[in-house]
Amino acid sequence: MEYRTLGKTGERVSAISIGGAHAARPKDPEETTRIIRTAIDSGINFLDNCWDYSGGEAEVRMGHALRDGYRERVFLMTKIDGHTASAAAAQIDQCLQRLQTDHIDLMQIHEVIRPDDPERVFAPGGTMEALLAARQAGKIRYIGFTGHKDPDIHLKMLGMDFAWDTVQMPLNCVDRHHRSFEERVLPVLVERGIGVLGMKPLAAGDAVRNNVATAEECLRYAMSLPTSVVITGCDSMPILEQALRVWRDFKPLTPAEMDALRARTAERAQGGLLEGYKTSGRFDGTINNPHWLTTASVTA
Repeated sequence: MEYRTLGKTGERVSAISIGGAHAARPKDPEETTRIIRTAIDSGINFLDNCWDYSGGEAEVRMGHALRDGYRERVFLMTKIDGHTASAAAAQIDQCLQRLQTDHIDLMQIHEVIRPDDPERVFAPGGTMEALLAARQAGKIRYIGFTGHKDPDIHLKMLGMDFAWDTVQMPLNCVDRHHRSFEERVLPVLVERGIGVLGMKPLAAGDAVRNNVATAEECLRYAMSLPTSVVITGCDSMPILEQALRVWRDFKPLTPAEMDALRARTAERAQGGLLEGYKTSGRFDGTINNPHWLTTASVTA
């Protein structure tokens, strides 16, 4: 199974990861533990999560699963929404408490999706002040950001005066047809040695549901890009086994195979029709819950 280097951090991480947004979906919390521990026992060592997923329950469940020595076996990533230093600091502490750990390996700014988000993050009293203080205090090790809306916003963040450790973005076989992160952002990350975290490899499932590609093709496509990690949602054992099988048997697609897959998806994917996270507000947690940016509460 393939492990890759996480940009300039030098950390070695599994080429595939399980997404934290799915961690709280099983009805039985013990099923969540089973999925996470099976993933780790199978070699996955990168875990994704976020302060706001399922009102914090996703982190709570992951923290439970990481007991009994499992925490020491993983590179743990989570995200915060706060755009003020006070909110961000409080959210960082909540993440640590829920995940039952004294440090987060990688903390990312979640949902950088508004054109003015970069200015707010770096403003006096903004998110970055809390992140730098937390890093100085040993609460976090590395800093990155995420977003799913528009590559222009990612490029704006990359233009700020900061040495990012990682960047997370949608990378999949339909991305090239509308506001492409693969075309516009990925080359910048590779050039600068920033860790590439690919998310939504199945286009939030729409590529598969609309029969433009199989789940296996989608995962192979994303893993064939110069990603450090491809994060995929696994809310059941069969879905986890599918991801593990692709990782275990992975052979990169050839450039011709990647071109053919993009061509096959082109007609159905024009204008972002299969990428609601780019074209609608359905995936925009912080836009639908603006109080998350200024408080440490996930309740309305």
